[in-house]
Amino acid sequence: MESLREECGLVGVYNHKNAAEVLYLGLFSLQHRGQESAGIVISDGRRVSFKKGMGLVWEVFSSEDLKQLKGNFGIAHVRYSTTGSSSEKNVQPFLIEYKGKTLAIAHNGNLVNSYSLRKKLEEKGAIFQTTLDTEIIMHLIVRSNKKSFHEKVKDALSKLKGAFSLLIFTEDCIIAVKDPWGFRPLCLGKINDGYIVASESCAFDLVGAEYVREIEPGEILTISKDGLRSDFLPRRKVSHCIFEFIYFSRPDSKIFGQSVYLARKKLGEKLAEEFPYEGDIVIPIPDSGNIAALGFAERKGIPFEMGIVRNHYVGRTFIQPFQKSREIGVKVKLNPVSEVLKGKKVIVVEDSIVRGTTSRIRIKNLRDAGARKIYMGVSCPPIRFPCFYGIDFPSKKELAASERSIEEIKERIGLDGLYYLSLEGMLSSIGLPEKNFCTACFTGDYRVKVESFLSKEQFE
Repeated sequence: MESLREECGLVGVYNHKNAAEVLYLGLFSLQHRGQESAGIVISDGRRVSFKKGMGLVWEVFSSEDLKQLKGNFGIAHVRYSTTGSSSEKNVQPFLIEYKGKTLAIAHNGNLVNSYSLRKKLEEKGAIFQTTLDTEIIMHLIVRSNKKSFHEKVKDALSKLKGAFSLLIFTEDCIIAVKDPWGFRPLCLGKINDGYIVASESCAFDLVGAEYVREIEPGEILTISKDGLRSDFLPRRKVSHCIFEFIYFSRPDSKIFGQSVYLARKKLGEKLAEEFPYEGDIVIPIPDSGNIAALGFAERKGIPFEMGIVRNHYVGRTFIQPFQKSREIGVKVKLNPVSEVLKGKKVIVVEDSIVRGTTSRIRIKNLRDAGARKIYMGVSCPPIRFPCFYGIDFPSKKELAASERSIEEIKERIGLDGLYYLSLEGMLSSIGLPEKNFCTACFTGDYRVKVESFLSKEQFE
């Protein structure tokens, strides 16, 4: 995968004596979903504490910070910006003081009617502290004329369109929300005598929690001293993001009730069934292509090799002191193994192609390492359209497949053969009804009309 950013990760815990530690470890498990910033809000029922900052989880929180975060319930967030710039003011959870109480909210997704909502709120005198679409939700909650807080939340959520998995913090409960279309994953777990909520189940494993279930589309789940309470928004056409299975989620997670690992392996098997070329070995583009390549090799009955080795110690701030081209940056991260590749017809399995620029450099490096022929199999269809529901896809004109044929992409990347998994093959690999997936980035069929979303910097 190249030039495609993850979205955000959410963790919430209720009734656990070491809540700060649970939230911290949960964020570590979800670091792949956002590397720009991190934050924790926590309470013991009397006092609210929080720490937020720019950077990776380990950079934001020190051991001393965790000692100061005292409480038995709270919410946490890691962020990659899809609306609002990457800056200190936009770090989540977003906190406010309302009627003498602290409220906080954390969001994974993207609202497609945020521009019109914010404009209406500003015309009514609302003042915004951030450029987050998340802040709009909080304004709608506190401005609702409903009586109880839960009614206010439900009233506010009914005005939203797009993708929103949310955790809302009050001084006596946490509320987990999933939009009525169910775009983004969010699951519930049990931890000792309390509960945990997270974007992916891998966050449960590290803290010894037990997976219970996926939060339902449209569900508003309140976790308090009274236990669990579910309310529901009117259900819409279920539209799970299929890219969560292809690339975003960790392979050891369960999302939307299904194993990511098994889904990726099945994608590779389906790709092998459709693939028109023959090769001597199968290699993945690490790490996101590993499991699809394994399924591909097993189904084809040809050897699986790690023909490219990933350097896991390249930091986000890697600089190129000797060369300005992208080539050194690509090679320092992924280096071919010439002893595996030399003289071979190589099948490369990739999860997706976005712009194609990084792929071109990788294929050149494989040829330089001695590969005789190079065929690429992609475990999803061509990405032809941008996403407005929480994935930072480039604009349509930047997408390799938006205006080019597969033959043109093959030539541009420098391949001897290129094949994308069919839409039907992809949809049949996941284990859920095919109608339950959003495929807008492949087909242009947007399940929720994009009313007013301009760009991630639209409120700057």
